Amino acid sequence: MKAAGNTRPGKAREVTVWDPAVRVFHWLLAASIGWEMLAEAGTDSHEAVGYLVLVLVLFRIAWGFLGTRHARFSDFVARPARVIGYLAEIARGRPRRYLGHNPAGGAMVLALLASAVATAVSGWAMTTDALWGAAWIEDLHETLANGTIALVAFHVAGVILAGIQHRENLVRAMITGRKPRG
Repeated sequence: MKAAGNTRPGKAREVTVWDPAVRVFHWLLAASIGWEMLAEAGTDSHEAVGYLVLVLVLFRIAWGFLGTRHARFSDFVARPARVIGYLAEIARGRPRRYLGHNPAGGAMVLALLASAVATAVSGWAMTTDALWGAAWIEDLHETLANGTIALVAFHVAGVILAGIQHRENLVRAMITGRKPRG
């Protein structure tokens, strides 16, 4: 017989969605991008965190094929028509709720991963003998970094909007890994 204090009715209504690997990746990437926004370009810390971003993204790509159900790309990558349809649902104020990423969130994951890789690779390219001091690669790196920041802003706005429309705390879900069942 279980003691009365051991039962947690609220937990029965929740389900684990985000595994620890996804959550640690997410918050490390967020912190790394935040750091890169503040760190002076060309410093050792800027370069080191840039390499960390690349390692994190490579891990997430692998986890997108090998990870748990909601971590896999097959669970949340949707065709462009489905993403557009979902954006129309948002605009009408009646988007369907998904336990994992919704189609727009899945598209954002792909965009952020691609942008982070492109930014990190362009930063690395600036350190090579062939491209050291080349203005065009510096301009490209800065443009990609600014694009990544814009994507992060859209991501945060999307999380806030989805949280409001579905009346759930998505930040809490990305910390605990748990979301309401339905």
